[in-house]
Amino acid sequence: MADNVTSLFRTGAHSPSMAALARESGEAGPLDFCIPCNPYFPTPAMFDELTHRLRDIITYYPSSADTITGELCNLLQLPPQCVAMGNGSTELITWIDHLLVRESLAIPVPTFGRWTDQPLETGKRVDMFPLQESNGFALDPAQYIQFIRSRGTRAAVICNPNNPDGGFLPKQTILAFCDALADLDLIVIDESFLEFADAENEPSVVEEAVMRPNVIVLRSLGKNFGLHGVRFGYMVANPGLAGRIRSMLPKWNLNAFAETVVFMLRDHGPEYMESLHMVRRDRLDMARQLSTLPGLTVYPSQGNFLFVRLPVGAEGTVVRDRLLTEHRILVRECGNKIGSSSRFLRLVVRPQVDVRRLVSGLESVLYGTRRGAAVPELNTGTNYSSGTAAVDRLVSSTNGQGYPGLAAAANGMPGQPQPLTAAANGMAGQPQPLVAAANGMAGQPQPLAPAANGMGNGMAGQPQPLVAAANGMPGQQPLVAAANGMVGQPQPLTAAQTRGTTGMPGGLTAVNPQGQPQPQPQGYPQPQMPQQQQMPQPVPQQPTGWPNAPAASNGAGWPAAGAVNRVG
Repeated sequence: MADNVTSLFRTGAHSPSMAALARESGEAGPLDFCIPCNPYFPTPAMFDELTHRLRDIITYYPSSADTITGELCNLLQLPPQCVAMGNGSTELITWIDHLLVRESLAIPVPTFGRWTDQPLETGKRVDMFPLQESNGFALDPAQYIQFIRSRGTRAAVICNPNNPDGGFLPKQTILAFCDALADLDLIVIDESFLEFADAENEPSVVEEAVMRPNVIVLRSLGKNFGLHGVRFGYMVANPGLAGRIRSMLPKWNLNAFAETVVFMLRDHGPEYMESLHMVRRDRLDMARQLSTLPGLTVYPSQGNFLFVRLPVGAEGTVVRDRLLTEHRILVRECGNKIGSSSRFLRLVVRPQVDVRRLVSGLESVLYGTRRGAAVPELNTGTNYSSGTAAVDRLVSSTNGQGYPGLAAAANGMPGQPQPLTAAANGMAGQPQPLVAAANGMAGQPQPLAPAANGMGNGMAGQPQPLVAAANGMPGQQPLVAAANGMVGQPQPLTAAQTRGTTGMPGGLTAVNPQGQPQPQPQGYPQPQMPQQQQMPQPVPQQPTGWPNAPAASNGAGWPAAGAVNRVG
């Protein structure tokens, strides 16, 4: 397997299947920190029941999609005419693109690959809004709105929480975003991982979506239940939008396993709630254990996964391959995600005993015997092949501050950030991430200033560390289109379009009527673990069952659609 492991991961924007890994190794699959499953649901008793019924499940046709959707709507207390159920959320994304996305779609990156790939495959323009590593990959809704307006985008997507970083926006912020863009053709709120969030009691916007003309909420049952092989997801929207999607789906697009599981759920609501509580507990413990590894940065997450940045000098593909071949541990290296790089891994939350094995494996691979360590000793050079080692060393040695005065050197006007010129970037008038050559010093990577990033926080004179590490790698510049926001139609952003201040409902930002940004609060996070202080993970509460369960579900234990942590 060691000889062929790298070729297994040549699967585009996704990881190889567990079946492919098992076939290659000739043994059981590895310990899985890659596929974002719920390790506590279904329960062992539910699996025993599925095993007992296996012959009938795979022998006979399932019921129609209307029958299965009707049962799901009974559990969720949703009107069936507002729901379309698909053979996985990707089937629904495909039909949303074909039927409802006319010309362009905006999406923050990095994110789930189908939201970038699917519209491109059908000839749409994808406007990619780059999330900033220096800001913990947090999405600023106001800047995103300004970006959408400047591009004239007609459809917009927010994944909440976002995959791979786990970033989360409160419900009222999401609703304010929808209100601000009520004139768009379509807004999709992808809540595939929302069941694992504990930042607020009722984070879903499902109930509000059915009353809005252009909003779709997407949910994934497979991710919540830990059953990715049973392809089932659903969308909620007003009857017109839901009906258009539902009319295109085959009558038997849902398989018999999906039907069996959906009809089992009425009896297992409390077990499902307990599984969510255990995942949230494990997320806190896993973040704590990983944070003890020197140089590893763990970003705050509300999903059932953690986004981590490897230490300086570590190449993600090398770490991934060695964990698999030497320790039988599978992780998600994010170098093939637009907006990310090989410095990042997405690690699925698992029970504590598994996390201890992961931490031990990472210690061995990253630091081990120095001769075979993925992280080189200081001052000894490196074989780091991604092209960011020099920038990483600079950021490390200066605590992320960089060298003073580089903004003036890069822009030619002291204190006046400007978009890069054609000579610096090769595209006239297009703001781009800086690389060494753009600074006029080939081979000498330099820290970036806010103007050089083009999407910084707008604070003149405040260097933006580590963005070059993600975006400025020779041979790996995935965010040229993202920085410009338009595939094939780059447009420069003005200063007013890239900056804002608080003051709109839900934490959104605004510019004044003259188009000038309001003053912003000063201060800037440092690159090593600042985000844990910015967004501390709430302590999960012990589940007490579904709220108002007897009234909402006749005592069955499942919540109405508007209740806390509803199934999805």
